[in-house]
Amino acid sequence: QVQLVESGGGLVQAGDSLRLSCAASGRMFFTYAMGWFRQAPGKEREFVAAISFTGLDTGYADSVKGRFTLSRDISKNTMYLQMNNLKHEDTAVYYCAAGPHTTFTVEAAGYDSWGQGTQVTVSS
Repeated sequence: QVQLVESGGGLVQAGDSLRLSCAASGRMFFTYAMGWFRQAPGKEREFVAAISFTGLDTGYADSVKGRFTLSRDISKNTMYLQMNNLKHEDTAVYYCAAGPHTTFTVEAAGYDSWGQGTQVTVSS
């Protein structure tokens, strides 16, 4: 498994931007697909975005498409989620995930390593 630590969450206003980071450690990071999921109070965890192990392929939930951008820097063992034009409905705990796949999946069950989560709160 890969150890993951998220950072970059916070309290912002609607329309603002945030960049989340996910620092990975452990073996075989460069062979892992990675993703972001989020969970709002009273709701189930949902897919946000994911990236293949090469960093060449990305996928986004419809709710964030055009506003969020995912990237990874293999040399730094870090994945980034740039979130622009944040909305109140983006408020959630955001979790970084990694799974031993070459391509990404939108299913949480496809990831075997998870971070502790970082809170993102967007005031309207």
